[in-house]
Amino acid sequence: MSGMDRRLEKRRWTPRRTAYAVGSIILAVTAVYAWSLIDGGSRLNVKAERTIVSVVERGDFQEFVPVTGTVVPISTYFLDAVEGGRVDTVYVEAGNMVRLGDEILRLSNTNLLLDIMYREAEFFHQSNNLRNTKLAMASRRLELRREILDLSHEMKKQTRVTEDNAELAERDLISERECEEALEELRYLRNRHELALETQKQDSLFRAVQIEQLEASLERMQENLRLVRLNLENLVIKAPVSGHLTSLNAEVGESKARGERLGRIDILDGFKVLASIDEHYLTRVGVGQRGSFNLSGETYGLTVVKVYPEVVDARFEVDMAFDGRGPGGIRRGQTLRIRLELGDPSEALLLSAGGFYQTTGGRWVYVVSESGDVARKRRVQLGRANAFYYEVLEGLEPGERVITSSYETFGDADRLLLK
Repeated sequence: MSGMDRRLEKRRWTPRRTAYAVGSIILAVTAVYAWSLIDGGSRLNVKAERTIVSVVERGDFQEFVPVTGTVVPISTYFLDAVEGGRVDTVYVEAGNMVRLGDEILRLSNTNLLLDIMYREAEFFHQSNNLRNTKLAMASRRLELRREILDLSHEMKKQTRVTEDNAELAERDLISERECEEALEELRYLRNRHELALETQKQDSLFRAVQIEQLEASLERMQENLRLVRLNLENLVIKAPVSGHLTSLNAEVGESKARGERLGRIDILDGFKVLASIDEHYLTRVGVGQRGSFNLSGETYGLTVVKVYPEVVDARFEVDMAFDGRGPGGIRRGQTLRIRLELGDPSEALLLSAGGFYQTTGGRWVYVVSESGDVARKRRVQLGRANAFYYEVLEGLEPGERVITSSYETFGDADRLLLK
């Protein structure tokens, strides 16, 4: 081999090999990308121990709403000022027991006293008017009777004179004119007599109506006077029942308006529960619905006995009575956590409640595969709910496992790789 000759090294990466390698890489990337699209799109690695997985199962679903109730006396009577006035005397302090009819406080009202005096004077004046009208009617009746009696007497006398004149005229002892004058006088007396009788009748009717009106007016005045005197009695606030005077908002010298709340008397023979509920359930809560609560390891039942439809601060209230005697040792003002049932139990497909609902609104969930290493997003439809379960309407089958913990850290991942 001459000095000009050199050994050529064999190339390891020929253009053909390079083309094959690039093509293989592109094909592999494309296959991986296509596989990722087919297998659910974006992925996210998640530690399995940080998730809560629940099994979809079939069972009895009871829709209920958790509410807070307060133990209150079974009966409460409020003390209101029927008539306004100034607090004159307080006989009983708040916190004491009272009996039916006990005087609690007294109000004074000068204007009411003056009004009573005025109405009494008006009543006496009307009574005198009625008395005077009756006397005048009796006197007028006597006068008319006397006038009718006199006319009757004059008619009898004139009748005799007319008859005598008629006989004398037949004998030509008196003139025909005298006979006619006597007859004319008789007619005149008869007309006066009829007029007097009609006057007596009309006057009696008028006087009767006048007296009836005066008596009715007097009765109304008497009733008004009775009511005003009753208001005077109402200035003394008395206990309507026997019980505990829980509160009394009245200080001596303080002015109270008509209808103002003065205090409250509680009947301590038993208790009920006053529960506050979100207005969303107003149309779904009625008398007879049941609830329950746990106390000292035991469960007790409650029944709705009254619904207050007034909504205040987006909530309404109901009265609930204990089933049976209720728990012993319960106290007024004690707070109870109540499960208020909204319907009868029914069989349904159930999914445990969890934080996932705040993210998905119940429209989709992550369903865990049988191997347990992957959870895929799936559309579902959930229905009714209570504090423990959601009712599954579509998208899940019994035995499937679903991540029910919060989805806040999962973003928009279509698949979760559970490590």
